[in-house]
Amino acid sequence: MTDLIVEADGGSRGNPGIAGAGALVRDQEGELLAVKAVPLGRASNNVAEYAGLIAGLELVRDIDPQASVEVRMDSKLVVEQMSGRWKIKHEDMKRLAHQASQILSPIQVTYTWIPRADNGDADRLSNEAMDASAAGTEWDPAESALRVR
Repeated sequence: MTDLIVEADGGSRGNPGIAGAGALVRDQEGELLAVKAVPLGRASNNVAEYAGLIAGLELVRDIDPQASVEVRMDSKLVVEQMSGRWKIKHEDMKRLAHQASQILSPIQVTYTWIPRADNGDADRLSNEAMDASAAGTEWDPAESALRVR
């Protein structure tokens, strides 16, 4: 049974280019528990996707480190690599995948690919992070379109 759901995304304007990542955590009823956007400066889209995953897993660790988690992402690369179905060849991706796998026990986490159209909230957060990157500022949760109640 899944206790918490992570929705994560990352992107770059140019590849590499101005990049950002976003993640959120919901409970089983869909209530928003936490949000995070991470301005990354200049990075590739794949690095940004992994940064979104890492941000989401860190949010879960802060909420309930024992929770079972379903991670939902529109990055087929990250989902397949973290599920162990695709080999990780690039050194940066290996490092980021290892970092992600250390946050929670891998047996706690399952990965699900979702269409981009179903990942709108995480995409919105990653765009807020890219806007902050472009402006050279930190992301301000008080100015986010997504708010935790």
